Amino acid sequence: MLKKLIHILFLPCSQATMLMEKRNAGTISSKENRKLSMHLKICKWCRAYKEKLEILDEILKRKLLNEQKDKINDSEIQDFKEKMVKNLDL
Repeated sequence: MLKKLIHILFLPCSQATMLMEKRNAGTISSKENRKLSMHLKICKWCRAYKEKLEILDEILKRKLLNEQKDKINDSEIQDFKEKMVKNLDL
């Protein structure tokens, strides 16, 4: 019960996923980073999402490096991630 209360009051999952995306883009503040780290310690669902996000990032980066003729820019990758988050409806 305490974890759930801290979870809701401290940082909801919807904000945590947004902060994960911001951290990947390199635009997260130290305060946001601390909040996200605390959230990830108590939320197994967001930890799982973070792992999947990291795998997806790695796959997309490899694809970008391997296919020079089909250039994908960072904004397209970020748009794809945002669409995935919306589809997950977190």
